[in-house]
Amino acid sequence: MAYDSNNVFAKIMRGEIPCKTVYEDVFAFAFHDIAPAAPVHIVVIPKGDFVSFSDFSRHAKPEMLQGFFAAVQNIAAQQNLTDYRLITNNGEGAGQSVHHFHIHILAGKKMSALLP
Repeated sequence: MAYDSNNVFAKIMRGEIPCKTVYEDVFAFAFHDIAPAAPVHIVVIPKGDFVSFSDFSRHAKPEMLQGFFAAVQNIAAQQNLTDYRLITNNGEGAGQSVHHFHIHILAGKKMSALLP
């Protein structure tokens, strides 16, 4: 699948759609989800044209991989999160609805061991 530069996350990152920004650096952009599934629900996206986790892990340069996951950790630390869940869906069959790689950080409530 080719990257669609008009996907909702690309528009959010460009400032075309407003959001409540949590974090930004050269590797990542993070904002509060508009339909939170937990008291804390932050979406973290890399600053690059990556469709999915598979695309990101195959094509991102090592400094982008390291910088993005460091940003996820920095966001959790800045939010004072100790117990949290990271979720990413890879492909429509797994529930990916926006085709820009992203990670959800969920926290603030007791969660079950796994999602069905």
